[in-house]
Amino acid sequence: MEPTPSRRLLAVADDLSGAAETAAGLASRTTRSRVVLVGTAAAPRHPGEATVLDLDSRRLSAAEAARAVRAALALSPQGDTLVLKKIDSLLRGNIAAEVAALAGGGAGVVVAPALPAAGRAVRDGVVHLGATPLHRTDAWRAEPGPPPRSVPDALGPARTALIPLTAVRASRRTLLSALRAALAEGRVAVCDAETDADLDAVVEAALADGPATRLVGSGGLAAALGRHLAAGEPPDPARAIVEAETSAAGAVWPATPTTQTAQTAQTARRGAVAGVAGPRRPPGQGPGAAGPPPPAPAAAGPRPLLVVVGTAEPSAAEQIRRLAADGATVVRLPVRDLCADDPSAPAARPLPTLGDGVTVVAPEPATAGPTPDGVTPRRLVRGLARAVAAAVARRDGAVDLVLTGGETARRVLDALGVTELHPVGQVHHGAVHLRTPDGRSVVTRPGSFGDADSLRLIVQALRPHPTQRKVRP
Repeated sequence: MEPTPSRRLLAVADDLSGAAETAAGLASRTTRSRVVLVGTAAAPRHPGEATVLDLDSRRLSAAEAARAVRAALALSPQGDTLVLKKIDSLLRGNIAAEVAALAGGGAGVVVAPALPAAGRAVRDGVVHLGATPLHRTDAWRAEPGPPPRSVPDALGPARTALIPLTAVRASRRTLLSALRAALAEGRVAVCDAETDADLDAVVEAALADGPATRLVGSGGLAAALGRHLAAGEPPDPARAIVEAETSAAGAVWPATPTTQTAQTAQTARRGAVAGVAGPRRPPGQGPGAAGPPPPAPAAAGPRPLLVVVGTAEPSAAEQIRRLAADGATVVRLPVRDLCADDPSAPAARPLPTLGDGVTVVAPEPATAGPTPDGVTPRRLVRGLARAVAAAVARRDGAVDLVLTGGETARRVLDALGVTELHPVGQVHHGAVHLRTPDGRSVVTRPGSFGDADSLRLIVQALRPHPTQRKVRP
């Protein structure tokens, strides 16, 4: 299938950080994308648009997650709509149920969960973190059960066919024949991949016969699909203007594999200005025309930047320590208060009034011994979101946000009433800078992504001048 400007794209993710990563991967000179947090607005509104819907289904039951996928598919017109299902590269979530829902009605499904940018490959159907198989790592330490031993294992009862790396890297005809044979037998095609070039080949072959084949993969596959669409369409003049403006300011648009590393490093050095305006309305889309309104530009001048760390990843403590060393105010909230039974009450220890600097909020570190009664990850995140919403409500004016962990990001934005986001660029892989329709900056990042300097780089990107970052001498 050759990509055409008339085609719509619907992507569905099971958490918000994954949805943001997908939107950034799909956005290009030719494709505008948006992240939607409410299902009724999920359908791509006009040709050439990629809508990414956060189903918020990571922690739902398998049956509920499958229903959410089917409901999302029903929102979009069939025939000219490409469908991408974003899954976790570590195979967490309701993958089996969601892929079964995608395959309903006999639709062909191609699965390629490799994420080369994070060193996650699929070899012989097994996810590897570097050279180590997923099931031999501690990547699932926060999950209630053990990781699947392979991608077919994660797909449960689905009939699968492995497309080995030798086929992926063979001629286009060989790969296309392997995929066609698998789909003709009603099997889910599971593709090995180690590099972006491998994923590019999978996307090209999977879509060769039209948009009916549904793609399933990580942010790596989303980026490959974005490159595929960009390769076959003329540039959008309005998007080219916006890209030039944001590049001049230091933001990084999703790039090809050959330029992503260099551009990300450049962004880390010089930062991205938070006041860059969102995409403009393309020619011919006046106030009465179809299509989304452009996000409002961010307000000029310093304003609070609130970093919310909800992830339980061990690396989070060092990331917070480095922000504190840069002068950020760090507030630790008691876990028992965050998990209080009254969902209408903010934390007993409220956040301080937000100044124009950087504030980091996180739960108090876990102590040794058994988990206290009533303390669960979900209650903890919901309490954190209530505390953040209360602090933002007390502030007169806009507050920019950095949100780590997909569920943390979703709960905070739900508490603040945010229902749509537009990608601006990426600070580093997975750390996606988005804009709300009223001009606030939001950076989301999966909890497992980023090194010890990740949060520091994000803050430097949003607040490139020390006088905007420092809260004390």
